[in-house]
Amino acid sequence: MKTITVRIPTPLRAYTHGADEVRAEGATVADAMRALGDAYDGLLAQVLTEDGEPRQFVNIYLGSRNVRALQGMRTPVAEGDVISIVPAVAGGRA
Repeated sequence: MKTITVRIPTPLRAYTHGADEVRAEGATVADAMRALGDAYDGLLAQVLTEDGEPRQFVNIYLGSRNVRALQGMRTPVAEGDVISIVPAVAGGRA
């Protein structure tokens, strides 16, 4: 298994006891997210649908790339990779 870092956004840090980064293990983004869910009760329900896909207003990045533009949740990870959970921000027009 590969150890990766997962960056946690401020609204979800209550699930990680205030931590802004946590470690997870896995071969894919999905594996790492499952490990995160096992370690931090309630977190995954905020990030993923019941089908294991990112919720509509949540983006998951591997490095600087949105996993939706890669292989989705099946995207492989490498030792030391960084996954960022990023809530979508709504904006309006001026």
